[in-house]
Amino acid sequence: MTETNPRRGPIHEVHVELGASFAPFGGWEMPVSYAGTVAEHQAVRTTVGLFDVSHLGKATIAGPGAAAFVNAALTNDLARIRPGKAQYTLCCDADGGVIDDLIAYYVDAEEIFLVPNAANTAAVVRELSAAAPEGVTVTDQHTDFAVFAVQGPRSVEVLTALGLPADLEYMAFADAEWAGGPVRVCRTGYTGEHGYELLPRWNDAAPLFRALVEQVRAADGQPAGLGARDTLRTEMGYPLHGHELSHDITPVQARCGWAVGWKKPEFWGRAALEREKANGPRRILMGLKAIDRGVLRPGQAVLRDGEPVGETTSGTFSPTLKLGIALALLDTERDLQPGEEVEVDVRGRRLRAEVVRPPFVRTRTS
Repeated sequence: MTETNPRRGPIHEVHVELGASFAPFGGWEMPVSYAGTVAEHQAVRTTVGLFDVSHLGKATIAGPGAAAFVNAALTNDLARIRPGKAQYTLCCDADGGVIDDLIAYYVDAEEIFLVPNAANTAAVVRELSAAAPEGVTVTDQHTDFAVFAVQGPRSVEVLTALGLPADLEYMAFADAEWAGGPVRVCRTGYTGEHGYELLPRWNDAAPLFRALVEQVRAADGQPAGLGARDTLRTEMGYPLHGHELSHDITPVQARCGWAVGWKKPEFWGRAALEREKANGPRRILMGLKAIDRGVLRPGQAVLRDGEPVGETTSGTFSPTLKLGIALALLDTERDLQPGEEVEVDVRGRRLRAEVVRPPFVRTRTS
């Protein structure tokens, strides 16, 4: 499918009933907003919001030595966690570029469940399938499971009301049951708030989402779309593949070195990333906070003393700070430090901005 002929998730009709506006994203038709991006953003920060992110990929790696195989392929070190925990990790190419960033669920030594980005699922599955040892299978389950994110300070109330496990450590998951069907519940999210991601079966998704909407509204929250998801993650400085991570933007440049198991014996792209780490990257991800009025967008030139020093990768209006913010790759030769002032070329207008280290707002994930 293409952006002009996108796929639809399992509860498209529910979004239509809720009055959502839609846009194509990653080959899928996604709800952008219901009541407006700012209101939905503020609901997540103050009460609770509910996202349908069923476009995200799902894949299972299973068989003898499955965990060891995944650990030798993806960047992060599965030995750092135990069964029942999840881990942010990256799938890199030989040059250290990022094929995708994803979440790995450690079920046991013979089963790892992956949640890649929608547009990159086929590439991740293809690379893992080609490298898998005999006896290890890689199964694309993109449309076997839906994914719902319940995010915000009152998210515990929502899950508890539905009898789903809420007392979980950060990045821990539990397999539960709701209305007779299995639901995997994980203490993960993409907003910086206390929250959960729920994975019911694709064909069971609509009744659960309706029940979640009812409980979210009872907690003074509301459904939220792709617009709020983007403003929330940008405030936290969380990378989005294709913007802060790509085949041309490495984990070292994107400040994702914490998700690399530097001490483990192997992972794809290790040699290239070790060289870059040792030599220092040519550019590094920083945040920009607008001083002048205006909204920053991706792909805008960043200047210091009239000379180009980088480019924005993401940009938006921050509903929390009520000003423009951006993530940008800045040249390390200029050694720009937090507090220094730069200019951003916004359609020919020079907009002053302050260099900062993300997050732009305080995190409350734990």
